[in-house]
Amino acid sequence: MPNRPQQPPTDGVVSLEEACSLLMQAEIVDCKGLPWGSNYTYALALDAGQDRRMLAIYKPRKGEIPLWDFPDGTLYRRERAAYLTSLHLGWYFVPPTVVRDGPYGIGSVQLYVDPDPGLSYDRLRADHADEIQRIALFDCFVNNADRKAGHFLRSRDGGRVWGIDHGLTFNAAPKLRTVIWEYCGEPIPEPLLRDLRELRNDSKRLLALCDDLEPLLLSSELEALLKRLERLLAQPMFPGPSSRRSYPWPPW
Repeated sequence: MPNRPQQPPTDGVVSLEEACSLLMQAEIVDCKGLPWGSNYTYALALDAGQDRRMLAIYKPRKGEIPLWDFPDGTLYRRERAAYLTSLHLGWYFVPPTVVRDGPYGIGSVQLYVDPDPGLSYDRLRADHADEIQRIALFDCFVNNADRKAGHFLRSRDGGRVWGIDHGLTFNAAPKLRTVIWEYCGEPIPEPLLRDLRELRNDSKRLLALCDDLEPLLLSSELEALLKRLERLLAQPMFPGPSSRRSYPWPPW
């Protein structure tokens, strides 16, 4: 992991390490289906000890609907890959995510963020422009094919903006599809470029990222990720939509 302080996540968990350890090892004491999304998604309750329960979102491999443009049974791994990539960049907006066995087999298990229901995406965009812009750049880097307005959350405690739902990422072919096009044609801010540049120029950090992602992605997808990194640094501007398919539907 990058040599940066790891900020604590949410829900009373002390650190990212503790969150991932609990998500990976804690006993699952309840599992309930959630009525949203095209793939099967479940809410898990985990025994966190000392009479505590931690909530998580579980997306099993068996519940993934086949797609023509993504390899079957790989979306759960992309959720984990997005989390790891955010850590290597020092951009702590993806909730802690692990891969483990659950009631319906192997899948991704992500720390649940209890969102503030009174905040719309437009409000978040106005009040947290820097964080939204950073997520927009992350989506360019990981080639997010499904960034909807409902994928942005701010926890009830008024903390950071979180980004969720990263199953459609890291495709080798250009797939960027997002609601965040307001930065189209603008230069990428220097602090964000510096983060990308530091990752690219530190061979140990870049190798560590590749080592973490290699079990989760196809070799062609990892190669494409590195090419996108070079392209963003060589042409440091936010891209624009290429067609109507550049906008997700429904947008929320």
